[in-house]
Amino acid sequence: MRHTAKSLAGIAMAATLAVGTVACGESSSSGTGGQTGGSPQIGIDLPRADSDFWNSYAKYVPQFADEYDINLMSPTNSQNDVAKLVANVQAMVSQGAKAIVMAPQDTGAIASTLTTLESKKIPVVSVDTRPDKGKVFMVVRADNRAYGQKACEFLGEKLGGQGKVIEFQGSLSSINGRDRSEAFAECMKTKFPGITIFEEPTEWEGPKAAAALQTRLAQHPDIKGIYMQAGGVFLAPTLQVLKAKNLLVPPTDPKHIFIVSNDGIPQEFEAIRKGEIDATVSQPADLYAKWALYYAKAAAEGKTFQPGPTDHNSTIIDVGNGLEDQIAAPLVTKENVDDPALWGNQIGK
Repeated sequence: MRHTAKSLAGIAMAATLAVGTVACGESSSSGTGGQTGGSPQIGIDLPRADSDFWNSYAKYVPQFADEYDINLMSPTNSQNDVAKLVANVQAMVSQGAKAIVMAPQDTGAIASTLTTLESKKIPVVSVDTRPDKGKVFMVVRADNRAYGQKACEFLGEKLGGQGKVIEFQGSLSSINGRDRSEAFAECMKTKFPGITIFEEPTEWEGPKAAAALQTRLAQHPDIKGIYMQAGGVFLAPTLQVLKAKNLLVPPTDPKHIFIVSNDGIPQEFEAIRKGEIDATVSQPADLYAKWALYYAKAAAEGKTFQPGPTDHNSTIIDVGNGLEDQIAAPLVTKENVDDPALWGNQIGK
């Protein structure tokens, strides 16, 4: 479907460039993706509907499609299933997509599909996850190793370098799960060797995290910290378990378990305000949608970019199989949870 233009100012501003290696450097090519008499069709696949984070991202998609006057095809949803993602992409190609936005949850299994798209000269923008192999035009993603590092430092300081922490790892078939897990482990080993970590693989599934928490608390009732790699799927089941065990108490209570999360959804912010959790890293769902669509349209129009700092407080890096725009993702605590600039405080208003 075609979205009506609201403003082209965002594109003009984003394309304002410096010379040399400054990122967002447009090439002087005439473009390969445009359609005579109309904008190129952009396809988008939403990765799942069981996560508050991804549902928030989905709400931003039509907003920025309108802002950038994008000829957006009806979004599909692959429901955390790579086979469905492949089928959805094939359908988009057959319907004339000139660029595709996706967020593959299994970053290894999508390689052959990316190779096929490259052969058809259909550029791909990957959101939040970076495919292990296969050409991508741009990855729009925050530095996920920084997520693990920030979580480690927060918990390590709150626990005074001693105690037990349970970590709900995301899927280790995803680069996000690997980056967060590896950085968290390396930081703990280096900075807080007195803390014991119980690593619990979850495949990004809330029930698995809840079951692991039940088991570990039964075995180790002195657990004092939790690292949730995805608040969008882990927050509710974690709070339910703690409430059932009378452990959902404010930070001033000696029984309080310090919790740091990743996502930055409104539900996490509310939990921080209530003292139920202590911090989260705000993944910018709004900026993921904004820049993914911007780059997809630019790619379809034949524009190119170079590594370097951008004009939107990020840095583009070369990741070998494409470029990655590393969007800023701040740590949110009770001190800054009410900051109106955070997307979790903006959505729905």
